[in-house]
Amino acid sequence: MTPLLTLIAAVSSDGYISRSQGVPWDLPDDRASFRAYTQGKWLLLGRRTYEEMLGWFSDHHPLVLTMNEKFVPFWGERVGGVSSALRQAGEARQTELVVCGGAAAYEAAMPLADRLIITHVNDALGNGVPFPAFSHDDWEPVTRQDHPADSHHAHSFSIVTYQRVRHYQHAA
Repeated sequence: MTPLLTLIAAVSSDGYISRSQGVPWDLPDDRASFRAYTQGKWLLLGRRTYEEMLGWFSDHHPLVLTMNEKFVPFWGERVGGVSSALRQAGEARQTELVVCGGAAAYEAAMPLADRLIITHVNDALGNGVPFPAFSHDDWEPVTRQDHPADSHHAHSFSIVTYQRVRHYQHAA
């Protein structure tokens, strides 16, 4: 059984996930949504993202994507590629593997992804760490939650779940 592969990210209006490190926005409702969605799941993270999130893992099983074979995660396991992460998650009978960043992990996972959960933040960063470009021809929005700016959120944002559109070859 191959688990569903989901990428979850907060992305600026101009396509960036960060200026250099960490998430550049304090959006409590988005953070709560992220935590609720990933609760109890297997996560795939790049090494730097994993190190930024240390202390956050409790009921998660992190797989750390790194080519450094000597790297031993404090919590979770090291993997050398997305396919091996999917294989490990499948062998553990997981129905889903959630990619949480960073940019290299998203880039490596995008071709195999089944679902995207994107928080579209109404803020332009101007530069930084990009989220991989994706064509809306290949992805269909299936849910959308709009959140206005308020006293707890400096920026409005929308959490959109996309499913990959499957193209089937028809016999002539």
